[in-house]
Amino acid sequence: MKAVTTGAADRGVLKAPVHGLTVLYDAECTLCTHLRNWLARQSQLVPLELVPAGSAEARARFPGLDHSASLDEVTVVGDSGQIYQGSRAWIVVLWALREHRPLAHKLSTPAGAKLARGAVLAAAKWRGAQRGAGHWNRGGAVYRQADGWTYHPQRGWAYEPPPCSGGACATG
Repeated sequence: MKAVTTGAADRGVLKAPVHGLTVLYDAECTLCTHLRNWLARQSQLVPLELVPAGSAEARARFPGLDHSASLDEVTVVGDSGQIYQGSRAWIVVLWALREHRPLAHKLSTPAGAKLARGAVLAAAKWRGAQRGAGHWNRGGAVYRQADGWTYHPQRGWAYEPPPCSGGACATG
């Protein structure tokens, strides 16, 4: 399976074996968290670490990654620096699962890749339709529940700042 890499080819990561994968998922997306929970229950041939995209942990572990893009499109990072996004990310995740590795091999063919891309596009379309329920894109920024935004169908968006913890309040 070919990896999408960022400056990694010169380090030989295209030939490096994969011993572990980190799956970055949108923790505020119901579909994403459902799939995250499903992945956690699967028998894994390659260990998967499931980390919320854009979280402090993700930013600390992968400082060079475009974290806003990882919220828009599933991103998987291999233990040797490989970066997989979109349908390729899903294929490599399926490859890591005992019961789904044969499916991953089928999806890695040219015909299978079209099917995988279609599935990812369908999921993205569903996620886009759900944005009104959890967060909404506003000119490149996002209204997020974790930041204090809630959407009420009759009233629209409302903001209640998160409570201060330890005497420190976020400003912005």
